[in-house]
Amino acid sequence: MRNFTARFTMTALLATSLVGGLALAEPGERHEHVDARHLHNHSYLDRGDVVAELPRGANRVRFGAARYWYAGGVWYEATGPRFLVVAPPVGVVVEVLPPYFTTVRFGAEQYYYANDTYYLFNPRERAFQVVEPPAGIEAGAPPAAASAAADNLFVYPRNGQSPEQQATDRYECHRWAADQTGFDPTRAGGGVAPAAEAPKRGDYARANSACLEGRGYTVR
Repeated sequence: MRNFTARFTMTALLATSLVGGLALAEPGERHEHVDARHLHNHSYLDRGDVVAELPRGANRVRFGAARYWYAGGVWYEATGPRFLVVAPPVGVVVEVLPPYFTTVRFGAEQYYYANDTYYLFNPRERAFQVVEPPAGIEAGAPPAAASAAADNLFVYPRNGQSPEQQATDRYECHRWAADQTGFDPTRAGGGVAPAAEAPKRGDYARANSACLEGRGYTVR
């Protein structure tokens, strides 16, 4: 009995150290939440859930010595033979945004938001980088900042485009639409006069959508 008690105590201590204080779901259980911030309104697995298998098509992402997997806006980290749903580390880069994302313009920057995570386009990497939430965006924009606006853009590859091709197409269509319309959503106010911002934003959205559809995407 003494040996059994000792083994049980050691097992409990080991499990506690592995969990690191995080309340994990039992393997096989699924707990989801709806992320309604910025009118995103999409459902994701809760962080802390443990799954037996990764979703089909999950991308492996290296960040320093760590390895993560990324699928549908959800991030995973290996924990033994299973996978733990986690928050992505700030600074990690992905080639393709989640299939559902919300564009959030705050100050002079255009952020891409999904599952409690903000991404910025990194032109040097030609990819999207996880960043800290911009200061003030969660509580509302401070008076000195431009107002934040959100709009949804759902882009689906129709022709099996690779992640690398999708990243290239998104960036090139953005640049083409900005050049054609004179409106750049990554700049404060789109870089146009306040009276022209609303119509020019619509022109940009139509040009960007037309470019993506011409390259074999469905845009909604």
